[in-house]
Amino acid sequence: MRILVAVATRHGSTREIAEQIAATAAAALNETGVAAEVGVVDAGHVTSFAGYDAVVLGSAVYFGRWLESARRLAHEHREELRRVPVWLFSSGPVGNVVGEDPVDVSDVLAATGAREHRLFGGRVERANLRFTDRAVVVALRAQDGDNRDWPMIRAWARAIAGELAVVPAGEESRR
Repeated sequence: MRILVAVATRHGSTREIAEQIAATAAAALNETGVAAEVGVVDAGHVTSFAGYDAVVLGSAVYFGRWLESARRLAHEHREELRRVPVWLFSSGPVGNVVGEDPVDVSDVLAATGAREHRLFGGRVERANLRFTDRAVVVALRAQDGDNRDWPMIRAWARAIAGELAVVPAGEESRR
C-alpha cells in the first residue's frame, strides 16, 4: 500500500506533524501485516497522485486559511483525490480559540471528498516569524511554545491505518 502525506508548511512545524503521521501510519499498517510505504512530500512539489492508495493532506493555518500550495493542490487534483481515501489536517491555532472555528476547510473537503478533517495545535517561535505573523501572534496574545498534542496526532494516524487495513486488496478503497 502506498500512502502520500502532502503538506504545506511555512516554518516546519506542520511538516513535523506530517512526518509523525507518516511514521505512525506505516508502523501501524505493518503491524497488521499490510506492507506500507508512506512518504511525506511538500504540497507544492506534488504533481500527481497516481499510484497512491490513500492521501493525507495537511496545511499550516494562517489567518484562518490553509496555505495556497495546499489549497491549490486539492482543487487542481480534485478528480484524482476523489478516487482514493483522503484525510485532511490543519495545524496552527495558537491563541484562545474556544467557541470559534479557527479554520475553514469546507472548500477543500468538498473538492477532495475527504473522510475527515482534524485540527491540531501548532508551535510558536516568534524569533522565526515574519513581521506580519508576529503581529498576529501578539494580537492573539499567544505565547511561544509547542501546542502540538503528539499522542492525539499518533492516535489519529493509527485510526487512519486501521481504516486502510480493513480494505480488501484489489478492491475499490473509496466509500
